Amino acid sequence: MNRSYPIYTEETDCRDCYKCVRRCPVKAIKIENGRAAVIAERCIACGICVHTCPAGAKKVRNDHSRAKSLLARKPKVIASLAPSFVSEWPDVDPRAMVGAIKRLGFHAVSETALGAEAVTHSLSESLRHAPPGLHISTACPVVVDHIRKYQPEFTAHLTPMLSPMQTHAQLLKQHYGDDCAIVFFGPCIAKKCECDELPGYTDIALTFRDLFQWLEEEQINPKQARPCDFEPARAAHGAIYPLVGGMNRTLEDYKLSSLELISASGLDAIFQTLEHLDPATLNAPVFLEALACPGGCLGGPQTNGRTPLLTGELAVRHQLRARTPGSPPAKAIAHAFTSIPRKNEPHSEARVRQALRRVGKEKAEDELNCGGCGYETCRNFAEALINGNAEPDMCLSHLRKLAQKKANALLRCMPSGVVIVDDTLHIIECNENFARTAGADTLLGYIARPGLAGADLRKILPFAKLFEQVNQTGSEFRSDTMRDEDRLLNVTIFPIECGKTVGGIILDVTQTENRRELIAQKAREVIDKNMATVQEIACKLGEHMADTEILLRSIADDYAESPDKLNAPRS
Repeated sequence: MNRSYPIYTEETDCRDCYKCVRRCPVKAIKIENGRAAVIAERCIACGICVHTCPAGAKKVRNDHSRAKSLLARKPKVIASLAPSFVSEWPDVDPRAMVGAIKRLGFHAVSETALGAEAVTHSLSESLRHAPPGLHISTACPVVVDHIRKYQPEFTAHLTPMLSPMQTHAQLLKQHYGDDCAIVFFGPCIAKKCECDELPGYTDIALTFRDLFQWLEEEQINPKQARPCDFEPARAAHGAIYPLVGGMNRTLEDYKLSSLELISASGLDAIFQTLEHLDPATLNAPVFLEALACPGGCLGGPQTNGRTPLLTGELAVRHQLRARTPGSPPAKAIAHAFTSIPRKNEPHSEARVRQALRRVGKEKAEDELNCGGCGYETCRNFAEALINGNAEPDMCLSHLRKLAQKKANALLRCMPSGVVIVDDTLHIIECNENFARTAGADTLLGYIARPGLAGADLRKILPFAKLFEQVNQTGSEFRSDTMRDEDRLLNVTIFPIECGKTVGGIILDVTQTENRRELIAQKAREVIDKNMATVQEIACKLGEHMADTEILLRSIADDYAESPDKLNAPRS
């Protein structure tokens, strides 16, 4: 877990569902011990994994405490507010929003749109006499990193100037002094990466979600805040930057007749726009306004998602109409972008085949390309295995085969007959012991076709209707000694998937029962003999008791005679 990077995984929350791998456009996720980790050097911080993680395990680095510390240490901390805030708080007056943010302790609040206007102004000058070719906007850090890392052939076509956020930070430092600090608020996670990579301009980048939470903690309601003005001035047409095509609309004000303006939003759309493109074939200068999020910055990954895109765009347009042109824009900051080389080299066919064999892909037809692992093709997955970014257990078909092998091994080894049937009483799977229990003909069929898949159970077992009954009722049936002609069977029938699949376990207990009956018979014979002996003993004891009683009575009677008789002289 790398908490220093703006996006990380809370490992205890990760449920190894691989949804982040599937959705990540650049596969910047590696799986370690069943847990997903972000690969910082591959990541472009688009935030798709954060948005799509069903367990909420993908987290965004919280710089809230750093911002509070900055406010405590610096006398002048200026808030740079991205123009898409109008969409995030559509029912709040912009001046009231300024007042709410100032109550957090900021010296002033300024519109990042001022930096956007400076970018447009400098861009118009460089494009006015530009030769035919491709020129790509650099306002979106996700697009910039995507090109630098994954489409490096277009790095030279990135317009050589920093983003509106960094340009605005430089303008604010020029106005308030170099000792001031800048905290940016916007809908983007990648702005955190931009701050980390280019220190000296914006000090900290927070998201709209951070701002919403901060205002809640301080119990500040923007609607009820005292209105304040943006400083040092109010932006004009730069406020349309967050809309798709908004940057192009600001360029239209400069009447660049020879320039073709194209816009694309969403990484897929940008990739498709540039795929197979040779800029040398363009007959005119073409400016591509590229925004990574569908819907532009209004659809950023750290918006609260409470406002529909259409409502947000209408709010931005409404505020734009209420603005008046400000002071002439300043110059943007020149910056040359370089490509970021990929570390992983292409792998040999032999290594790829070896990796595929680890997940049971022995031949081409085994490569299902189902995408269950998160990769588009089995070969992409094999390369991820080689690079250490994936684990064999991610392959669902491989796991299924392993589970099937284990189940088959259990079926083969069980001493009982096991059969699984569908709702039409046709066999899905059975073992050899079931076929042997069912009879010689069934056993021959099993030898010819192991498993007997598709065989009609009604033609094999006389009590097949019991399976149908269990399937309908969902209740288990059990009989310890079911008679089948001259055999006794121990039968258990149970629902596997109610209404669809039923399982049965059958064991021939005829010999066991016969042996048990024989033992019971022998026991009864022993008991009878014992009873006879006991009775005989009782009789003998009775006779002896009678004789003893007569003798004792005779003695007693003698002693009971009168003393005179006992004392009379003998003759």
